[in-house]
Amino acid sequence: MTQTVLTVDDSRTMRDMLRLALVTAGFRVIEAIDGVDGLQVLAGETPDVIITDINMPNLDGFGFIEAVRSDAAWKGTPILVLTTESDPEKKMRAREAGATGWIVKPFSPDKLVSAIRRVAA
Repeated sequence: MTQTVLTVDDSRTMRDMLRLALVTAGFRVIEAIDGVDGLQVLAGETPDVIITDINMPNLDGFGFIEAVRSDAAWKGTPILVLTTESDPEKKMRAREAGATGWIVKPFSPDKLVSAIRRVAA
């Protein structure tokens, strides 16, 4: 069965790179342009894994993760943070908000796919 990944990133280039890496690996990809859009997408989709950036307009990654985790339907869905940030305090804040893991951009497609398969197992 094909697994679905929701990518939430305000950069079209990054969304395109994620789509290419994930579709090539056999995943179905749905996209959102920021946290607000991500929450709207979740109203009609059921992804197996969510990948989100931190720095986005309207609703940043921290707020998005908190909003997702506040809904019982998404308590167990893995959320990977994919960001240029590497600050330990931000990693801790994301983990406290409910993030499952943290990957620093630029990403290796193989490592990203491996991480998704690990958390979605």
